[in-house]
Amino acid sequence: MNYYHDEKMEKLFQVLEQPKSLEDIDLSESFIKNLILKIISSYGNIKVNQIHEITGLHVDILEECLRAMEKQDLCAQTGGSFLFPSVEYTIKKQGHEKAKKLMQENPYIGTAPVTYEEYFKIMEVQLKGRFPIHIPEYVIEDALKDVVGVEGAKKTLVEAAIGGKGFFIYGPPGTGKTFLTSKMSDLLPPLLIPKYIEFSGDVIQLYDPDFHKSREEQPEDPRWVKVYAPFVFTGSELSTEKLETNFNPNKGVYETSPIIKANGGVLLLDDLGRQKEDHNALLNRLIVPLENKKDVVYIKGAPVIVQTHFIPSFSTNLEITIVDEAHLRRAPLNILLDPPSPDEIVTVFKKNLDAMHEDYDEDVLERFRSVYIPMIYGGEQLKPTFAHARDVAQIAQAVRIRRGEERITKEILEEALNGHILVSLQRKYTPELFERIIKQKH
Repeated sequence: MNYYHDEKMEKLFQVLEQPKSLEDIDLSESFIKNLILKIISSYGNIKVNQIHEITGLHVDILEECLRAMEKQDLCAQTGGSFLFPSVEYTIKKQGHEKAKKLMQENPYIGTAPVTYEEYFKIMEVQLKGRFPIHIPEYVIEDALKDVVGVEGAKKTLVEAAIGGKGFFIYGPPGTGKTFLTSKMSDLLPPLLIPKYIEFSGDVIQLYDPDFHKSREEQPEDPRWVKVYAPFVFTGSELSTEKLETNFNPNKGVYETSPIIKANGGVLLLDDLGRQKEDHNALLNRLIVPLENKKDVVYIKGAPVIVQTHFIPSFSTNLEITIVDEAHLRRAPLNILLDPPSPDEIVTVFKKNLDAMHEDYDEDVLERFRSVYIPMIYGGEQLKPTFAHARDVAQIAQAVRIRRGEERITKEILEEALNGHILVSLQRKYTPELFERIIKQKH
């Protein structure tokens, strides 16, 4: 047993064995038959093992349902061997008519969901007493190994993870606010979530591969997925409408909001104050989910309670005073990130080059350092940001490839620096004028 697969997780794995009969599964027989019928209707002809791959349902359950559906004159076998998984089915006239009505009511076709009751029960077990947590030192070291400098910020991040406390993270652009916050999900224990939830015949999508990173070990029931603690982020595009669960007619599912996707992990509201809507209105929408650890969504007018055990993180380049005290109380910790030192930005620049497997002359690093050291020491004294280190490394790689050379040289670095918009602006204008230009762009 280890931090990412402890005794509680092992017991849940035992609970989440794949159901092999209609008696064992939490879904109703009618829901399963309707899902199968819609699949057969959509494909025309389809083998049982393909239905298994689409739905995640055990072949024995599919056989129970398909045999019954044959007797109801909804579908028929068209071929295959004596092995049931290879049997092919097609829709019949009566089945086609029923499938057409079902598609109008609920067009969802895909992985079989778990019932709302099963979802809520498993989540309650996982989230009860989640904080405070003991994070092993090896987990902390591994999660933060790519974070350069900012020792005080890293300590605060760990404390926030231990206690499940929200935090504000602020400072100038390019100081690594989003990058640092993203590391927090690696500090938290993983959890099991259903891919889809069934509520009164409708389907709610919970799993989002953009925000849910799956673990290597997975439960037997493929309707569930074990993920690292989610890191869900949203920025200037955020609106109160996007904080609600809305129906997607193309998918036939209710798509959950960032509030729900972040359950068990971290929700980052990036660029706070840059949204079209008033930022305090957005923060007000989070008060109930933060206080109660639950939120209410409406499925065809019916209220459904969902879990919202997330740690809030708010990032801004503006003054922290833009936020009301009531919201500050719900994220009591703070992390101020100052611009990196020349040594730190060179370290990140080197990490980026090494990660891209680039060869480079050693004097390339010293030339890059000289861009940011004070003029009295022979440097250009430009304002460093971690974003510079990443972008210039990538531009230098592109320049090298275009020129057909084997390694990055000072000459290639110089061309990359000249091509970087923020470096060019700082070289062209005084620091005061540069700051004014950047503020206008934001």
